[in-house]
Amino acid sequence: MAPFDPPQGPLHSRSDPDTFWSTTNVGEAFPGVVTPLSWSLCAPGVEVGIRDCYARVGALPRAEVRLPDRVEDRLISVFYGRGALNVNFFCRMGASLPGSAPDAIARQFLGELPASIPARSTRRRWPAVAVKMPYAQATIRNDVLSRAAPVKGWWQHWTRRLDTLDLAAAQASLLDARAVFTEMLRVQAAGLFVGVQPVYDRLNALIDRAELTAEQANAVVGGQGDHAETELIHDLWKLGRDQITMPEFLACHGYHGPDEGEVSSRTWREDPAPVRQLAEQYATLDEHADPAAAAVRRAEERREAERALIASLPPLRRAPARFVLALAASRIPLRGVAKAAFLQALDVARGAARRMGSHLADAGVLADPEDVFYFTADELAELPSRGAADIVDERRAQREAFQAAVLPACWRGNPAPLEAVAVRRPEAGRDSVRGIGASGGVAEGTVRVLDSAAFAEVRKGEVLVCRSTDPSWASVLFLSGALVVDVGGLLSHAAVVAREVGVPCVVGTGDGTTTLRTGDRVRVDGNTGAVEVLNRAEPVTAGERKGPGE
Repeated sequence: MAPFDPPQGPLHSRSDPDTFWSTTNVGEAFPGVVTPLSWSLCAPGVEVGIRDCYARVGALPRAEVRLPDRVEDRLISVFYGRGALNVNFFCRMGASLPGSAPDAIARQFLGELPASIPARSTRRRWPAVAVKMPYAQATIRNDVLSRAAPVKGWWQHWTRRLDTLDLAAAQASLLDARAVFTEMLRVQAAGLFVGVQPVYDRLNALIDRAELTAEQANAVVGGQGDHAETELIHDLWKLGRDQITMPEFLACHGYHGPDEGEVSSRTWREDPAPVRQLAEQYATLDEHADPAAAAVRRAEERREAERALIASLPPLRRAPARFVLALAASRIPLRGVAKAAFLQALDVARGAARRMGSHLADAGVLADPEDVFYFTADELAELPSRGAADIVDERRAQREAFQAAVLPACWRGNPAPLEAVAVRRPEAGRDSVRGIGASGGVAEGTVRVLDSAAFAEVRKGEVLVCRSTDPSWASVLFLSGALVVDVGGLLSHAAVVAREVGVPCVVGTGDGTTTLRTGDRVRVDGNTGAVEVLNRAEPVTAGERKGPGE
């Protein structure tokens, strides 16, 4: 039974009783309880972007690329301040694609599904898919690269000017950012579902048929290089060695930062202190850890593993295998291209909203400039009235109440949240965690459980355990010994970047952050997905707690 029953509003929806919803994997994009502005910017973009992708390949009529009026018709909605995906929608898409099962796409997104989920195939969209899919797949790489390329310059243009904008110009900038964000969600969805996912599935099927060692199989899916996140690591290395300046670094990567998917967070552009701390840690690394040199080694390891794969196949299957390997090298790096672009668009929206908040606070409309994040983008397009303070108070109180609730991973109809204090920790005697082996290798180290991107706490070689990651985590992943993540799959951000930096990674554990605790000594096997506790940390009593800096 829910501890409270809020009305519908910017942070809460109500669904009909026959629709299945899941929060699995949504946390990577929307960490925690969102603000009204963040949800009003992101949700329509996700809705239209993913629908556009399926219309592009023929699985969805073009007329359905819009934000539906009814909650149960949307592919994403918000409950108690947290985003959830419509399982029925993704089953419908899987049922419409030749060669796919009704539940295939939903399982890729969400893992195991309820037994009662509707799952019947239909051939009604197959003729449209047969016409559109080949063209979409053939043109996807150039399409993603060309459409995303101008956004970085656009982001740099606006972020240099934000502090000089008057209220009307800041408002125009916010609305422009919303349009660019939605467009980049279209590009990202197409890049991922048309360009990356099918190729990655074919690559895994090829590896399964070949006679490879675990190390060789891991090498084949890594070492692709040229990911947006690996560029961040390379530039942090240069910053730590004074090869580039802080302004130069921020001009390229300043849109990153803790909880960067939430528009009210502060990015490195606004607060570069975390970057300085990271650069100091990078500066202590030995020269042999140079990420550029490591990337060259991993690329060579990939090529050697590919040669072993080809040699293990019968002659007639070698040419198709070479084609799949070439596709993987060109398509898998597309995963982060448009993601960087939509984060840049979100950062412009962030800066524009803060500028609007300053003007509205100066005019006495808002008590605090940060109150601007309690309004939706549509409300800011009209400008809040002098009754805005009451709206802020009501929504702030509701958001705080939502933070005290925990939603189930999957439900039908409307969720029945539990109070956070009522969620039981797993039994204390457990000495292992299991998930999906996403990046091969075995590592032992001391656990650091991170509830947020508090990167200043991380020490070299630690095993990072977290609920989910976003692109800014690449900066600290390079320093870690291994990564363990509650949610995610083989194409999640954590998995892809871990493979590129050569760090063992286990994703989809479900309860790693509650089973493990900071100070535990563990062994992480990125090949099998097993995390074994070697030694438990001693509980810290109140009298033994140390203050900051001690």
